[in-house]
Amino acid sequence: MQLSSFAATNSPAVVPVVVRDVCKSYAGSGDTVHALAGVSLKVAAGEIVALVGPSGCGKSTLLNLVGCVDLPTSGQVVVDGCVTSDLNDDALTALRRDRVGTIFQFFNLLPALNIFDNIALPLVLRRLPKAQIAARVDAAMAEVDIAEKRAAYPAQISGGQLQRAAIARAIVHDPAIILADEPTGNLDTANGGNVLRLLRALADDGQAILMATHSVEAAAICDRTIRMQDGRIV
Repeated sequence: MQLSSFAATNSPAVVPVVVRDVCKSYAGSGDTVHALAGVSLKVAAGEIVALVGPSGCGKSTLLNLVGCVDLPTSGQVVVDGCVTSDLNDDALTALRRDRVGTIFQFFNLLPALNIFDNIALPLVLRRLPKAQIAARVDAAMAEVDIAEKRAAYPAQISGGQLQRAAIARAIVHDPAIILADEPTGNLDTANGGNVLRLLRALADDGQAILMATHSVEAAAICDRTIRMQDGRIV
């Protein structure tokens, strides 16, 4: 499967994801929760890295930091060459919008929008011309083999098709980084395998992908597996 239309556009000299000695703490009811404690990793362009470990080990927290949804308590998260903690809210929002694509376990498609409009959302947020939006959405749907479902609504298509639509939405704006949070966790074996082959093809075409997963099959298609426990890499 060729996905050259959506290969990462960041410079080869820029490592899309760099995490340096990151800690993340949350104030709880009387206690401080240390979600991450001194985590460091890199994800290169063209690489899939799996994060594995038990629930509560810090995988989702790490994805949120790389996805510019949250900021570290200490250490540095560098996304496509930008240190996230150095950015103001507007710049952080722009970085997340333009350079990060996220694939969720439960798809997170908007039920009131058809598949075309769901996929178009990242481009609409960037206020691109309608003709450019249409061309890029059509190309993304063709790449993930869901073009015939453009007018359907999320409730009208299968789980595998929903995840393909979610992947199209994640790549339509040509991000440097794709974050995948249990992307096969809500799919049967056949559809899960199709999604994994699609993610592998995206990486082979140049995307940097960081995937949190409990699936042995998902980890097997990755270039590296990082095991986490109690907020640390083990």
